[in-house]
Amino acid sequence: MYQLSPSILGADFFRLGEQIAEVEKAGCEWLHIDVMDGMFVPSISMGMPVISSLRKKTDLFFDVHLMVEQPERYVEEFIRCGADMITIHAEACIHLDRTLNLIHECGSRAGIALNPATSLTALDFVMDKIDMVLLMTVNPGFGGQSYIECCTSKIRKLKGIIDALGKEIDIEVDGGINEATVETVLKAGANIIVAGSGVFQGNIAENIHMFQKKFSECSVLTEE
Repeated sequence: MYQLSPSILGADFFRLGEQIAEVEKAGCEWLHIDVMDGMFVPSISMGMPVISSLRKKTDLFFDVHLMVEQPERYVEEFIRCGADMITIHAEACIHLDRTLNLIHECGSRAGIALNPATSLTALDFVMDKIDMVLLMTVNPGFGGQSYIECCTSKIRKLKGIIDALGKEIDIEVDGGINEATVETVLKAGANIIVAGSGVFQGNIAENIHMFQKKFSECSVLTEE
């Protein structure tokens, strides 16, 4: 199943509640929330109070992406605030196996994120513990970057690994995904699409419908 996960990093924070309502009205089911600590990545973004406040106003699936060092320190609190999925970076987590167990024990789905230059071998011993792999298709830390072309083969390779194992693991992509690049990542095997500026710049409903149309077209091609 394809899902669009609009990243609120691309939203107008002055109108955040209003724009999230537009996203929901347009038929989205997920919301991507980037948490950045200024250490693992250069930028600092939102934290627990924002997620807790948003949780009171929407039933969207909260896809929380922790771009922070030692994410295990914050897992329980983010889940209490309303996260439905916690995705942690393999590069930022010392005890990856233990942290994935903690995420599940706290009642959330668990994902692993990999930066563009990180090998898929980082997943070798934890494939039984994850619900999703997030492949960064830009170097994380800033919105509005261009898609890194070599990531396409990485998506395709991951899809082959998952299929060979017979697993039901989602492949999410994040970075530079817009009308020009979404078809490429869908054909490579991604099924969860993160888009920030691609959703929130311009007409939100029209942008979302564009992505939904691409999903439908890709579904038809897959069935054929």
